[in-house]
Amino acid sequence: MRLAGVRKRYRGHGEVLAGVDLDVAAGRPVAVVGGNGAGKSTLLRIAAGCTAPTAGTVSGRPRVVGFLPGRFPASSRMPVRAYLHHLAALHGVPRADAGRDADELLDALGFTGDASAPVALLSTGNAQKVGLAQALTCRADLLVLDEPWSGLDATAAAALDLRLEAECARGAAMLLADHSGRAGALPGATVLRLADGVLTPAAMDAGTDAADGVQTVVELRCPGDPTDVLRALPPVAECWTVRGQLTVRVPAERGDALLAAALAAGCSVLAVWREEVR
Repeated sequence: MRLAGVRKRYRGHGEVLAGVDLDVAAGRPVAVVGGNGAGKSTLLRIAAGCTAPTAGTVSGRPRVVGFLPGRFPASSRMPVRAYLHHLAALHGVPRADAGRDADELLDALGFTGDASAPVALLSTGNAQKVGLAQALTCRADLLVLDEPWSGLDATAAAALDLRLEAECARGAAMLLADHSGRAGALPGATVLRLADGVLTPAAMDAGTDAADGVQTVVELRCPGDPTDVLRALPPVAECWTVRGQLTVRVPAERGDALLAAALAAGCSVLAVWREEVR
């Protein structure tokens, strides 16, 4: 699939995407990183065919696309199993095959919800697992996943890593928005940063010695309003929230001070990683 010159403008908010060129090839995952509001979800919705671009073209989109939106579910009164069977049927997957695959994936992810309960009543973590199941069991040629590791514990995240590696191995094309740092570890992954409406490489090329610096990224679960927590933390270079989780970026030399302040403020540290910045 190829996106060429893709732009997206929202009335009252200006241009979110300012001419994105992107190739997504079979078996070669593409991870998109960037701050909150950078346009990652908009880009993924356009790639999945859920939103039309203001300008530019999308060509080569496969017939079957497995899509995990950034907010799942918006609303669904359907029971979990009925919901998964319904979406599988829309994609032409036999009911028995879809049910078996979904059950195996939910078990691997550690789903603990009631499969007979409405999707909308699930906890955030269990809803995320159902969202992943509906996207990953439709035998898609293209997977478009918005923050797939969000809300998963370490065991579930590792199980998702294995499933995504298997999808790549069978030749599925894959486009992911990710702030966890895990997408870049997938075999053959390319990591791109979306900023100011355009995509650029997110890390230094192999063999490049110079860089503007290294930054520490910390994902936190904090009590109360994240805005109040930020006041208790050292100055940050960038911050964003996804599903109630606060992620902050600081120069590497301030990482230890940030972690100490976050723990003192009552936050739980969910993940820490470093990124090279040009």
